[in-house]
Amino acid sequence: MKLTAKTDLEVPAAFVFATLLDHASWEREAIRNGAEVDRPVGGPDSGVGAEWRIRGHFRGKARKVLIRVEDLKPDHSLGLLIDSPSIEGNSRIEVTVLSPRRSRVRVDLEVKPKTLAARLFINTMRLAKGRVQARFEKGLVQLGARIKDRYDRQA
Repeated sequence: MKLTAKTDLEVPAAFVFATLLDHASWEREAIRNGAEVDRPVGGPDSGVGAEWRIRGHFRGKARKVLIRVEDLKPDHSLGLLIDSPSIEGNSRIEVTVLSPRRSRVRVDLEVKPKTLAARLFINTMRLAKGRVQARFEKGLVQLGARIKDRYDRQA
């Protein structure tokens, strides 16, 4: 299943990209939301090859997921690999300069099932694709608002 969303921000693209690469703040946020975040020993702290093992509850069941930075083009795009026992996928986040103080964030997400249960879940999501897409877009707009708030606080 593929999902795509974009949003425009009144924030310089360099700040948006720097915020997306602030791994420590993302780790803290995941922990605040009840997830356990582990970083493999010996791996890079940032850049290509950085990875996180995340454990948490989703839909009433304990889940594990590995997220790894697969591609990084400074001030432009970030490619992530997503792997778990039941699904695999990738995400690409692109930041585009619209003007010196405006930018656009575009997120592409593709997930594929590995198990029969995951296949049923993803097929159910496909049936409700309109609602799933709307929630995905709403999440990106909320992320944009948080980046804007962070920018305003630092300015």
